[in-house]
Amino acid sequence: MARIKTIFVCSECGYETPKWMGKCPDCGSWNTLVEQEAAPAARAEEKKLKRAPGSGAQAVRVDDIPDEAMARRTTGIAELDRVLGGGVVDGSLVLVGGDPGIGKSTLLTQLCANMAGEGACVLYVSGEESSRQIKMRARRLNVSGTGFYVLPENDMNTVEKRMQELSPSVMIVDSIQTMYRPEMASAPGSVSQVRECASMLMHLAKQSGCSIFLVGHVTKEGAIAGPRILEHMVDAVLYFEGDRQHQYRLLRAVKNRFGSVNELGMFEMTDRGMREVENASEALLSERAHDASGCVVMCAMEGSRPLLTDVQALVSTTAFGNPRRMASGVDQGRLALLLAVLEKRVGLRMYDQDVYINIAGGMSLTEPAADLALCAAVASSHRNRSIPGNWAVMGEVGLAGEVRAIGQAERRIAECARLGFDHVVLPKFNLRNVRIPEGIQVVGVETVAQAMVELGLHRGER
Repeated sequence: MARIKTIFVCSECGYETPKWMGKCPDCGSWNTLVEQEAAPAARAEEKKLKRAPGSGAQAVRVDDIPDEAMARRTTGIAELDRVLGGGVVDGSLVLVGGDPGIGKSTLLTQLCANMAGEGACVLYVSGEESSRQIKMRARRLNVSGTGFYVLPENDMNTVEKRMQELSPSVMIVDSIQTMYRPEMASAPGSVSQVRECASMLMHLAKQSGCSIFLVGHVTKEGAIAGPRILEHMVDAVLYFEGDRQHQYRLLRAVKNRFGSVNELGMFEMTDRGMREVENASEALLSERAHDASGCVVMCAMEGSRPLLTDVQALVSTTAFGNPRRMASGVDQGRLALLLAVLEKRVGLRMYDQDVYINIAGGMSLTEPAADLALCAAVASSHRNRSIPGNWAVMGEVGLAGEVRAIGQAERRIAECARLGFDHVVLPKFNLRNVRIPEGIQVVGVETVAQAMVELGLHRGER
């Protein structure tokens, strides 16, 4: 029996080499070379992919290009429309990624049923499930539609033929890693197959005006599997976030050519599918503990949407030489920096304390405006003194212990006032030219130590 010849292909750039290397010589990425079966030389020459020629378009001055408004279709799911920038743009290519079981197929099935109910023709191409499995999901979600078509197929040539026959307005491909072109010798899911299938779908979307949604698998690190060029080719990249053990799911746009990035949509997973959470701040704070030490509320900005989140900290004396630092929902390196600031600038002894941080509801805080809230939560737990439940804290903290200004302070204050918070601790610089709603008191602070005094956490003095 002949020995099977294998090659190593970089999952980031597609570089091929006959032997394994820790670092890709082409793109410089580490541990990205994946072993694949090499096709025989004659077969590779016979099935060499013939690329379509260019369109032969002429260069046009930008002033001569006619202004045309982008046609958008509503999906019937307000939170998804928000993340997409107002709806689905005709001819767009959208990539949806997330962990297994997070709800990608469920949400897209609801999208298909909603748009089919509005009279649109929708094609759901499934490379992983049979038609009966999709029917079972549709029955569970109680959705239907006369224009809702299902195609269980992996061959891209067949998908193209069925697409030309039906001329759908929206098409779902679940998932892009299972699709393949028979002209190519590589297996489905390989770098070359994913790249060529995505390129083919991009041309189909632009030529026909059909909006195509691609479902992408993710790696154990959380990135979308396959070549990184996949994210560059598409018009929008949506990520599903959240723990499968939690009821809330967060849909975030990290790339959007037709709207703002970092927009956030919030859903609740139920037995009837994804339910929109209209008042996200109220939902995140509905179960928070009142008058408990280590808990403080801050207002985060997710795109154009203000969200009140519950920041929780637990500080306890360690019995070991090295204290533990664990954080869920915030960067652990940022937490270590803030603990050093508290010890140096405020005088809190943290070198023998275990510190645990949690952002309730499965939220993830990446903006620096959460720094002051994290410091307040840690100090509250360390002093075992609770922060009043009607106070909100936010601000960026520097290494010198100064509290720096944050963006969109007025919208944050308005959201706090809407949910009944009548005291807000902000950077003093933000108080310039900011309209403060009636019935709310805003306290401006310049340093972390001053903020701790205002909150009654620094030696019990205010």
